[in-house]
Amino acid sequence: MRIGITGHPGVGKTTLVKRVLAAVPLKAGGMITEEIRKCGYRVGFLLRDVATGKEGLLAHRHHCDGPEFGKYRLCLRDLEEIGAAAIERAVDEAELIVIDEVGPMELRSPRFISAVERALESKKHLLVTVHRASNHHLAYRIRHEVDHLIRLTKSNREEKIQEVIRLFSG
Repeated sequence: MRIGITGHPGVGKTTLVKRVLAAVPLKAGGMITEEIRKCGYRVGFLLRDVATGKEGLLAHRHHCDGPEFGKYRLCLRDLEEIGAAAIERAVDEAELIVIDEVGPMELRSPRFISAVERALESKKHLLVTVHRASNHHLAYRIRHEVDHLIRLTKSNREEKIQEVIRLFSG
């Protein structure tokens, strides 16, 4: 089963991924990204290896030295050494590959792109969140090659979380 999740920022894509991980009986690997907030303001994005819990920075306003991306600087080393490595390991070792998310920041890394392509080509279960409007060939591939593409909204979030849990548990 390969499921893609898309939707506007803040709609709950990462929340869906975390709830599915907590509920399904599959050995999971891959990566999750989350906002870093200070005093009510977003200052960056954390990335976490699902299998090991190892964390790094995807991007930050103050603590990264990679290319600029809007208000942020990317931390390509962490993206590749933690995020892409987690996806590569999941392709080899996990039952469920989790990729949260395939978006403009992540798509700046050739190693990340390669890891996601390997995940798409594998026969393993896949749960991937993808930027809703990206024209990148990989985002297009995901939106058209998954078994189910779910457009998450605030009004359908609870229903869709339960649907994804059922699909992976059945």
